[in-house]
Amino acid sequence: MAISTRLTERLGIAHPILSAPMALAAGGKLAAAVSNAGGLGFIGGGYGDGDWIAEQFRAAGNASVGCGFITWSMAKQPQLLAAALEHKPKALFLSFGDPTPYVAQIHAAAVLAIQQVQTVHDAHIAIDAGCDIIVAQGAEAGGHGEKRATMTLVPEVADLIARRAPTTLLCAAGGIADGRGLAAALMLGADGAVVGSRFWATPEALVHTNLHAAAVAATGDDTVRQSVTDIVRGWDWPERFNIRVVRNAYVNAWLGREGDLRAGVEPERARYAEAAVAGDATTVAAIAGEAAGLIHAIEPAAVIVQRLVAEAEALLAGGWRRTGGEHASR
Repeated sequence: MAISTRLTERLGIAHPILSAPMALAAGGKLAAAVSNAGGLGFIGGGYGDGDWIAEQFRAAGNASVGCGFITWSMAKQPQLLAAALEHKPKALFLSFGDPTPYVAQIHAAAVLAIQQVQTVHDAHIAIDAGCDIIVAQGAEAGGHGEKRATMTLVPEVADLIARRAPTTLLCAAGGIADGRGLAAALMLGADGAVVGSRFWATPEALVHTNLHAAAVAATGDDTVRQSVTDIVRGWDWPERFNIRVVRNAYVNAWLGREGDLRAGVEPERARYAEAAVAGDATTVAAIAGEAAGLIHAIEPAAVIVQRLVAEAEALLAGGWRRTGGEHASR
């Protein structure tokens, strides 16, 4: 059981699957589980806690893993990039900012540079910067993103890469949670897929069980792109990006009242922090994407990798059929 692509060949992995470097949720245990199952797992460097990142590399043990950063946040602590590169990650994954200032440093460490993009314009910048792999992320994704849909963004970026930088690899991200999504990504011209929400819903992820339960109970209709959770957590994100979460009572109460929330954010911030520790899913939103409707259980990362590949392989070999509204391999 294997799907060979340019991505598997370049990275020396068995399956064309990367786990998203989800801030605070993607620790060393999850990254190692994905890598050990034949994909490539990423530690989510997030907003930049050097001690936490070092702890997660230790948690990954001897597994070959990557590390990812929120670029605009990392730019405030540029020493974090050098510290991560000292751990010799397989690849360094940047998103939400211009990678140009960092690619030479990444390459000097003999590490592959990955840039996640949300527009074709972003992809031009990534190509000009010399990134090795571009990830085209659609708005279906959980967590931060923008407006373009995966189904159209991926082939448009694939065509751009074919014209401008044919040796650059492409991954698709946003809404990919089963073998149908992986097969579709490959058919759209990608060399592999970045999977976020489905790996977020694993026992290896650093996620409270109550938030897992909220995501499993949700459908894609229950998710929303919004800025409430960034405001209350104190993250000053660039205006172009917002964050998709599973709706809950807190998000619903403040949607459309973001100005009021900013004006009185201090007591709300304390309340939200307490709720995060308690795993109060009515206040703290589960950070999952539209793929929530395809997630029906919390399962080990290795099981998910195996199923994704088996399903995609069958579909790509012509094994698709409809049976009672479900795809053949479920």
